[in-house]
Amino acid sequence: MAQNKYSHLSAAGTDQCSPPLGISTMKLFTGLILCSLVLGVHSQWMSFFGEAYEGAKDMWRAYSDMREANYKGADKYFHARGNYDAAQRGPGGAWAAKVISDARENIQRFTDPLFKGTTSGQGQEDSRADQDANEWGRSGKDPNHFRPAGLPDKY
Repeated sequence: MAQNKYSHLSAAGTDQCSPPLGISTMKLFTGLILCSLVLGVHSQWMSFFGEAYEGAKDMWRAYSDMREANYKGADKYFHARGNYDAAQRGPGGAWAAKVISDARENIQRFTDPLFKGTTSGQGQEDSRADQDANEWGRSGKDPNHFRPAGLPDKY
């Protein structure tokens, strides 16, 4: 067998073209680590999106209950409750609650003057109070703080 400058890298009697055991093992472990990282990140994203979806359903349930109750002075309670329920799902739910709440308030800022005729500061004050109730609920505080007296126990 002819000697060359790389002959010390292969074991005696083996094919000189095969890589040393250390390099193959390192590639295998590197591949396993990368795959586990990708799968781990993937599962975290799936969890986040699942929480966001469930949080959006919580927000819709609170909105539906508010419309069904049609109870004067209860809107802040339903804002806080929807945000609270969504945020309890986890980071995805809290994110969905914030996005939905902010979008609702921004849309109302433009639609209220058109449909309700509120052009004074009343609309801004009400929007700020809604946002405070939203934040109250998202932060994990008890939404019953905003519950008006006489609201049926169903809600």
